[in-house]
Amino acid sequence: MDESEVVEALAALAHPVRLRIFRALVVVGQDGLTPGVMSEGLDIPNTSLSFHLKELTRAGLVSQERASRHLVYRAQYDRMSGLLGFLTENCCQGAPCAATEAACKC
Repeated sequence: MDESEVVEALAALAHPVRLRIFRALVVVGQDGLTPGVMSEGLDIPNTSLSFHLKELTRAGLVSQERASRHLVYRAQYDRMSGLLGFLTENCCQGAPCAATEAACKC
């Protein structure tokens, strides 16, 4: 990821509702969630949820796929890993560490 993509992703996550949505999608994995399930489970009104999902999708953190009559949203793990990698790239002052595992153990 380049710096502008990182800023866009962090800006998308810098809202409590969007952060809750993203974390819920990370937890469910590749099965994803429909807006109805998210709205009910996270207690977020549909109109508000739609706005926040659009922002997360625009930042590339979430994907949307039509499955029959429903939309399914999924966390984009490669994008999340890219963001974490960028943030931890030099965490150990250039020495090899566990940053590739998204957790620095220096």
